[in-house]
Amino acid sequence: MKYLVVGLGNIGSEYADTRHNVGFKIVDKIADEEKATFELDKQAFVTQVSFKGRTIILIKPTTYMNLSGKAVSYWMQKEKIAPENMLILVDDLALPFGTIRMKKNGSDGGHNGLKSIQECLGHQNYFRIKFGIGNNFHKGKQIDYVLGAWNADELKTLDERIAMAAEMVKSFTFVGLDKTMNLFNNK
Repeated sequence: MKYLVVGLGNIGSEYADTRHNVGFKIVDKIADEEKATFELDKQAFVTQVSFKGRTIILIKPTTYMNLSGKAVSYWMQKEKIAPENMLILVDDLALPFGTIRMKKNGSDGGHNGLKSIQECLGHQNYFRIKFGIGNNFHKGKQIDYVLGAWNADELKTLDERIAMAAEMVKSFTFVGLDKTMNLFNNK
C-alpha cells in the first residue's frame, strides 16, 4: 500500500516557524522519526518512509500555499495515488490552538491551500487533518496572525501536538480513516 501525505505551508525561512506552516512541521516530524531527508523534486520537497509495510510519500509543496493543488495533483498522478490514500495536513483558524481533527471531506473553509487542491482535483472528497491554530487576532489582522510566529504559550505544547498529528498520520496508513478518527479526534 502506498500513501501520499501532504503538509501544507510556504517555503522560505521567513515562513518556517509560522502558524500557516504547521503542515510542514508535521511531515518534518514523521521524516525525522524515520531518519528520512527531504530532497527538492518537481513542485515539492519529497521523501519516502515505511511504516508497518506501508510506503508513505511525504511532500512539502514548493508552490506556496495558494497553489498547493498543482503539487498535490502532480504527485498523485506521478505516484498513482488514489484519493482515499491521500492525506492533507493543514492549519485551521476555526479550531482552538492544538485541537486536531481528522475529516473525510468538506469545504475549503476559506483556506486558500484547500481551495487550490479542490480546484485542481475537481472535488473536495479527500481526507485531511486539521491542526487548530485558534483565532486570537483583532479584526483585520488575520493574515498577520496566520503568518505570525507561535506565541510562548503555544510553544509549550506545540511539539506534543505535532507529535500527536504525526501519530494520526501513521495510524491512518495502518488502520484507516474511521478507526483513526475514533482513536484520536477527541484527544
